[in-house]
Amino acid sequence: MAASESSVQYDGMELLHLYHQHPSIKLRNQLVEIHQGLVRKMAYKFRHQCHEPYEDLEQIGYFGLIRAIERFNPNHGYAFSSFAIPYIRGEMLHFLRDRSTLVKIPRRWQELDNEGQKIRKELTISLGRSPKEIEIANKLHISLQEWQECKLAAQNRMPLSLDATYVNYIDNQLTLGDIIPCPRTAVLQQQEEERQILQGAMNLLEDNPRMAVELVFLKEFTRKDAGKKIGASPMTVTRYLHKGIQELICYLQPQTESGVLSAEC
Repeated sequence: MAASESSVQYDGMELLHLYHQHPSIKLRNQLVEIHQGLVRKMAYKFRHQCHEPYEDLEQIGYFGLIRAIERFNPNHGYAFSSFAIPYIRGEMLHFLRDRSTLVKIPRRWQELDNEGQKIRKELTISLGRSPKEIEIANKLHISLQEWQECKLAAQNRMPLSLDATYVNYIDNQLTLGDIIPCPRTAVLQQQEEERQILQGAMNLLEDNPRMAVELVFLKEFTRKDAGKKIGASPMTVTRYLHKGIQELICYLQPQTESGVLSAEC
């Protein structure tokens, strides 16, 4: 038996050298057949860690084995199995990751949900109607509350598409993405509204205070340069700024306070 295994290993390495020099589909298929035990061993291991069928895991594992065969260089002197196993495992992990949900729920709830769906089908056939939730819970030997929690968790772990139709009008459709506010858009909209309110309040100021505020705070002029532009001294610009700011505060107060502050303005 040991001699037979040694012969297989020798033939495999010989074929790997031959494939490395002259790759062909025929040689690759022979190498896959020789090393299929690596895939089956890994598929069996993953089968006990997930709910995916063994056959699916095995088929995915062969993609990793083929990739390993194509990239293996026998001249480096290390064993092919050590090189191939990470490729096989990687393909299976990618497969499981793609099929897994974004939200992880307790394994017990996953098992209860799967078993509950089977019981629902069996009861529908035996009762001739859709079973009540309490009947399913009783078959599972759990409380109605726990069964409802399992169902809710299973529903919420599946992501919703932003392209899913939310409201369907005769001439228009609203998707989920249309009704979810974009934080960046909301901030920009708020900034634009505030800019318009400020501009409206600025228009209520007298000419000199308005020019002083615009030059110093918006265009970042020094008070000396702003004074040259207005035709006033820096001290006068300071007074214009103080007056303009006080008036803006009055104009921008909420409507509920405007009546109280109007006398001060």
